[in-house]
Amino acid sequence: MDEGEKYKILIVDDNDDVRRLVKKVLVMSGHIVLEAAMGLEALEIAEEEIPDLILMDIRLQGELNGLETTRRIKEDLALARIPIVALTASVLEQDRMQALAAGCSGFIGKPIDITDLPGVVDTFISHGASKPR
Repeated sequence: MDEGEKYKILIVDDNDDVRRLVKKVLVMSGHIVLEAAMGLEALEIAEEEIPDLILMDIRLQGELNGLETTRRIKEDLALARIPIVALTASVLEQDRMQALAAGCSGFIGKPIDITDLPGVVDTFISHGASKPR
């Protein structure tokens, strides 16, 4: 990310503490941060805001889990180009394969390393088709 470029990032996690922490770190790095606690809310925000990156908890509670939310975003032609990165505490290969199959570009493990987070996010944005807003 070049100095002065701000990217819009949607954090989707049903844990308030995780969302608050990730938001704080990314705002301090110059990003615009949107938040959703549930899958349907994430779909609405993604459609309205067209973020540059989505950080998706794959084990969301509620009507849609993170994998199904990711699938629906990737099926929408207006949203399909947005890179989605799975947030997961799982180290199981099966969970990682399911996230990739659903459309995730990669993973960020929980607990989240806040010192590495800005660089990891910037890497995913630079490899996506996103443009600064």
